[in-house]
Amino acid sequence: MAEAPVLLSAVVCQYKQCGQDTAGEDRTEVRTFEPEQTGLKETKALVNWHASGDATFHRRCWVELTEKCKRTEDGVSAEEIKMIKEAKKTAEYFDCDERVKSEAKRVSQMIMTSSHCIAFTGAGISTSAGIGDFRGKTGKWTEKDRAKATGKPTKSKGKRPKGNKGVIFENLRPTYTHEALCKLLQMGLLRYVISQNTDGLHRLSGIPRDSISELHGNSFHEKCEKCGARYERPYRVKSRMENVVPKKCKNCRINHRTGRKCERKGCDGYLMNTIINFGDDLEDEPMDRASEHAQKNDLVLCLGTSLTVSPANELVEEGKKPVRMLICNRQPTDFDPMCYKINSETKSQVGSRVFGDCDHLMREVMKCILPQDALQEWEDGREDRMEEYNKQRESVD
Repeated sequence: MAEAPVLLSAVVCQYKQCGQDTAGEDRTEVRTFEPEQTGLKETKALVNWHASGDATFHRRCWVELTEKCKRTEDGVSAEEIKMIKEAKKTAEYFDCDERVKSEAKRVSQMIMTSSHCIAFTGAGISTSAGIGDFRGKTGKWTEKDRAKATGKPTKSKGKRPKGNKGVIFENLRPTYTHEALCKLLQMGLLRYVISQNTDGLHRLSGIPRDSISELHGNSFHEKCEKCGARYERPYRVKSRMENVVPKKCKNCRINHRTGRKCERKGCDGYLMNTIINFGDDLEDEPMDRASEHAQKNDLVLCLGTSLTVSPANELVEEGKKPVRMLICNRQPTDFDPMCYKINSETKSQVGSRVFGDCDHLMREVMKCILPQDALQEWEDGREDRMEEYNKQRESVD
């Protein structure tokens, strides 16, 4: 495909009819079938698709393009309509810097005036650490759906891996968002964290066990199937089955035993990983603590989550009414309308919706919360914190 004509803050708008060089606009990134798979002719295309099927647009151009696909008189080829429909499933949205900074100011005020602020986190806060997400342009489920539709795997592009395949968890380190949440917790501005992630980065960042519910388990934790004792390891817990009889879970049909035994005196129970697989029930204790804090909250920060996995996603609605909610991720969620509701008494918007990367937003939020000298000192301390993280993880080459 030909070179795209419009440059937008180092981002090229691939819509051929754009024709405007405007900086600082919202953008949309998509990934669809490779043009060669659909037989799309470049001369008939409305988009300068990359060979991989990637494309970037002004958000307004993306809206115009998708509207054209609904009107047959606009002459969009059947091949490109197919590509655009697929692209809509993967679309990731990014607010411009000006809007992110503006929303960060509002969010920081919401945090500082909250009496019981909690965070609800998903895979999106860990993508910058090297963990793959599940939806979006290169998400694990997106790749599987696309491969099924085309009959062959698509070519992977970019640094984000498909799901967690090939990721060395021991080498992962907390992101800016992980550290910001830990700092807010230490300052008393954040009361609790509810996480759907299993990468262990929240705990590694310094969040105490009694301040977090890891609803789907922790890859560095194992527990005794007999007495319930829990152990935190410096390595990712995997099944090592020498001299241990495997035991398939009745729900997920996967063996959770790790090969080690409980270290408590008088207990010889087998240790199991704590990962919640599809079909498994959530553990009562972390779910109960999560629900307790969810019911108390007057502000919930939903970061890097699509809010699609139940029953965890139901927690974000349990807070004081009207529910005050920030959602920051790259794709729309079913809970977005809650962010735009108007308080009948104050006549102001109760929540905030930011499209984009959590690290981008949280950097701006911390600028608003911490004085400049304190912010600089905290950010400069990351190198020392990295040394501490390294001590807590077993080195893996």
